[in-house]
Amino acid sequence: MFKSVLVANRGEIACRVFRTARRMGVRTIAVYSEADADALHVREADQAVLIGPAPARDSYLVAEKVLQAAKDTGAEAIHPGYGFLSENADFAEAVEAAGLIWIGPKPHSIRAMGLKDAAKKLMIEAGVPVTPGYQGEDQSIGTLSAEAQRIGFPVLIKAVAGGGGKGMKLVERAEDFADGLASAQREGQSSFGDPRVLIESYITRPRHIEVQVFGDGKGEVVHLFERDCSLQRRHQKVIEEAPAPGMDAATRDAVTAAAVRAAKAVDYRGAGTIEFIADASDGLRADRIWFMEMNTRLQVEHPVTEAITGVDLVEWQFRVAAGEPIPLKQEELSIKGWAMEARLYAEDPATGFLPSIGKLEHFRLPEDGVRVDTGAYEGGEVSQFYDPMIAKLIVHEDTREAAAAALADACAQVEVWPVRTNAGFLVRCLEHPRFVSGDGDTGFIAAEGEGLIPSAPSHAAATAALVLAADGQHFGPHGSSGSPWESDADGIMGFRMNAASRSRFSAVVGGRVIDGSVLSNQSGDLAWRVSVGDREPVLARRDYRSVVVAKDVSVGWAESGGENLGVLFDRGSAWLVDKVQWTGNHGSAAASDGALRAPMPGKIVSVPVKAGEAVTRGQPVVALEAMKMEHALTAPFDGVVESIDVTPGDQVAADAVLAVVKAKD
Repeated sequence: MFKSVLVANRGEIACRVFRTARRMGVRTIAVYSEADADALHVREADQAVLIGPAPARDSYLVAEKVLQAAKDTGAEAIHPGYGFLSENADFAEAVEAAGLIWIGPKPHSIRAMGLKDAAKKLMIEAGVPVTPGYQGEDQSIGTLSAEAQRIGFPVLIKAVAGGGGKGMKLVERAEDFADGLASAQREGQSSFGDPRVLIESYITRPRHIEVQVFGDGKGEVVHLFERDCSLQRRHQKVIEEAPAPGMDAATRDAVTAAAVRAAKAVDYRGAGTIEFIADASDGLRADRIWFMEMNTRLQVEHPVTEAITGVDLVEWQFRVAAGEPIPLKQEELSIKGWAMEARLYAEDPATGFLPSIGKLEHFRLPEDGVRVDTGAYEGGEVSQFYDPMIAKLIVHEDTREAAAAALADACAQVEVWPVRTNAGFLVRCLEHPRFVSGDGDTGFIAAEGEGLIPSAPSHAAATAALVLAADGQHFGPHGSSGSPWESDADGIMGFRMNAASRSRFSAVVGGRVIDGSVLSNQSGDLAWRVSVGDREPVLARRDYRSVVVAKDVSVGWAESGGENLGVLFDRGSAWLVDKVQWTGNHGSAAASDGALRAPMPGKIVSVPVKAGEAVTRGQPVVALEAMKMEHALTAPFDGVVESIDVTPGDQVAADAVLAVVKAKD
């Protein structure tokens, strides 16, 4: 076994590889860009080498810099992780030419599976079923159009060198084919330097089934069963699980046998994934599952396979790269229980999943019973230069139902601020009846739409906000507030639980006005009787980290670092509480200041309204371009545009006020 390994990657995958290396007594070496100088993978490595500026093209993607770092540190082996150079055959060859151990497949295997059209031809020769379609050399529009007609609409046009949904276009009608083809070709050229495409029959109820394979490079290949990765948003995986729901033994045998044939056809070594697309309109059937592509690397979702098999795939990678045999034979592998993984992204579902960047001032992830793979930590930074995934949460239970419930609970415990995350969105996906029943497909998220995105604070969060409002009036740093909770040495003066009137408070929570009544219980232990709006009052109690509502619902809270009362964490969603107002016995809802703030640095592309113009709730006021996406900031309520503070072309900082809307009286 080699004694040292350099991981040519960053973030959670680098930390994950280091974990196995430390257990095996292998010295760990990190590479990092200037943006990652304080990153967790740098802190956890035995040695770290700076390889360039923040952009990946100037650091992590420069093979020469990585190889020089390996030489300078005496590394014996290089693990590529996933992304960056992991499927770069030229880099793999350069590693081996430098006399280092490449922890990955042979370069010719990477090349064989690198282009979708060539890979499909190879799979047909190996007897692996492929999706009906066209992957020929003739790329003329006449031939491609005729092949699409032969296959039958709808069809998928795919860039042959594509990945991650780039260069993929769905065409449902013949008259739209030319436009779809041109768009796919442009994206293929722009993203991969290759405009060639292939055409596939579009599956109306597709499921993404993939098989983990492992080869020794000497003809021996085993499979470690299948995963279902059907929950996707814009072709990016969100939740993965193993095994696949609805997979019977006969179908599993057929699919895994096809995967093994595929891996053997390219003389495979190490960990790889054979990806299939299944037509789930009539359940999972062996004759309705087709080869799609092969990922010649470790996958993001490999932990669910590790959970159900008890295998450490990175350890297997190390051992096979060092010349050892595959640790277990096929008959020694079996499925135990059910595992699920959720990808926690630094992104804001409320703004079209726009990436969220900045410092992780508050960062808490679940601990008990959950595997957490992360490259982030409290006080660290989420950079604009790299993928926004900040953690993976993995659970393993006896049944699928228990796994879904456990993962939903894990996501509900996420507390991150001021960086936004998709945790609340993940909770809603995992608790949705269609997902729980196993009736998911790749169109699930698009079909369910806004119902998966938390848009308003729950009753528990609203109750907790009023508790913070009342507590802030009584215990706030600015002295006497004039509230009925003001006390003398003997406690609260002249207040009775059965008083005829209630003191009313208002708070703005996530841009929404919450109004209600609050009564003290006179116990002096920070417990309150709270009624949101006209609802029946409930008992709520605050401690230093949470507000417990009605004895059994806990809403986390933390200081926000500004003039706000704080931020509430409710089942994965984060809600800023501000603009608190005590309104006496009669009460009137506090109005939000109506300020529209930039969610991240960007460029103003349009301002479709003018100062003084009447607007309705949800009407676009300013359009901001950030992270190559356009985001519309809309009016939070019906009102009048009080001011416009930007013009098209302006570059703005995160949290800058772009416009202010005044509510109608």
